[in-house]
Amino acid sequence: MAGGWARDGAVSEQIEASINDELARLKARRALVGESAMICAECEEPIPQARREALPGVKLCTSCVQERDAVYKNRGGMNRRGSKDSQLK
Repeated sequence: MAGGWARDGAVSEQIEASINDELARLKARRALVGESAMICAECEEPIPQARREALPGVKLCTSCVQERDAVYKNRGGMNRRGSKDSQLK
């Protein structure tokens, strides 16, 4: 089913492209490289050996990571099509 001037399947392709972009962003964010730190970069507590071995390149202890993840970061989304209002101006 086409909507407006879009061809058939265009909406599904846009949704799939958005999902793939977000997955790529998340994978790039999780990729840790280098040597793990012995001491947390934020609270200066020792990072357990098991964590350093499980996540090469880790710089934060588990409690600091949990605190950082608990804070919701509003990230502006990408509007691939643009709104109709912006197209009319």
